[in-house]
Formats: sequence, C-alpha cells, structure tokens
Amino acid sequence: MSKSVPSGHSRSSLTRAQKFSVAGVATLGAAALAFSVVPGSSEADVRTEALGTHAASWSMPAQAQQAVHENVSKQQAAADKRAQDAAARKKAEDEAAAKKKAEDERRAKTVASRAAVRKPVYANNLDGWIRQALDIMKAKGIPGSYEGLHRNIMRESTGNPNAVNGWDINAQRGTPSIGLLQVIQPTFTAYHVAGTSTNIYDPVANITAAANYAAHRYGSIDNVNGAY
Repeated sequence: MSKSVPSGHSRSSLTRAQKFSVAGVATLGAAALAFSVVPGSSEADVRTEALGTHAASWSMPAQAQQAVHENVSKQQAAADKRAQDAAARKKAEDEAAAKKKAEDERRAKTVASRAAVRKPVYANNLDGWIRQALDIMKAKGIPGSYEGLHRNIMRESTGNPNAVNGWDINAQRGTPSIGLLQVIQPTFTAYHVAGTSTNIYDPVANITAAANYAAHRYGSIDNVNGAY
C-alpha cells in the first residue's frame, strides 16, 4: 500500500526545476513586454545599450578594470604634459621675441646716438662753408682742395656770399655772377649738387656747384687760377 502525502504540503511546494521554469517565463515575458511598448525606438536602444555596457563593466574582472583606469589616467597625464610643454614653448618664444625687440631698439638708439655724435658741426663762416663743401664733394667724387677753393673764393668775392657782379659780360647778358665763386644761374642750375640748397646765394651750394663745373671743364677747381 502506498503512503499518503498530505494534500496541503504538495500544493504549496514546488520543485527546484519548476521554480527556474517560472522565473524564466517571467523574465521572458517582461522582456517581451518592454520591447512591445516602444518597438524600434531610439530611446529603447540607448537604454538597452546602456544596460548592456553597465552589465559588461560589472562582468569585467577587477584587474582588467584597473588596467583600463590606469591607461586612461596615463593618456590624460600625457595630454596634460603636452599642453604644459606647448605653453612653456610659447612663453619662451614670446620672451625671446620681446628680448630681441628690446635689443634691436637699444641697438638702433645706440647707432643713432653715435651717428649724431659723429656728424660734424660746421662753423657759419668761410672756413666752415669750405669744409662742409669739401665733405660733400668727397662724397660725390668731385675733386678739389681747401687751398684751391679758398684761393678762388678770395679772388672772386673776397669771401662774401652775397657778392654780385653787375658790370661784366655776364651781367650785360642778364645773368650776373653771384656768390662766393661768382657763378651764373644757368651754370649753377646745370651743375647743382644734389642734397644742397637750390638757392644760388647759399655758400655751400654755390661752392659745390662751381667746383663741379670746374671739375668737368678743368679737371678740378685747383686748376683754376683766374676767371673761369
């Protein structure tokens, strides 16, 4: 005879296999319900992907997660180092450029100062006019000496820059001889030396124009010993 089993105990108890079956059915039902609510929606995809990623991260071994974190930290540190190096290079370049600019300005001021010191100061008299004219003649390649200029000036005008000859043949023709070396206007205009005054009465302009004319006609003002 079989033993009887109390009916109450058999109804309330489920085998282990039955419990897993029930749980599996419930899980599949919930999943089906979730996908059927918003089928194909991007939000569902995003949530599913997020859940999958979260699950993957939790399923990753602790050692692997640590390696990932360390790699990210190294990359960030390298990026920070590159940024710091770039900033340091930029700062060094800016400082070098500023230093060079300051040095160039200082050098320019020094050159200008030295040039101002070297620039000769000529006396406003016959000696100064002759010396200034000689410097210009030397720069322009016009021959002549202090003695040659002084000798001819004293003969022509006795050193008076405003001297005008109103009686010779040039005056009779309407072009009087003027200035230290008694130059007529057409000759002054033709042999005017660039950089000097265009005023025929200007002592330096008068001397250099006359010396330029004498150089072309006689080889040098030094070769002139009379009216020319």
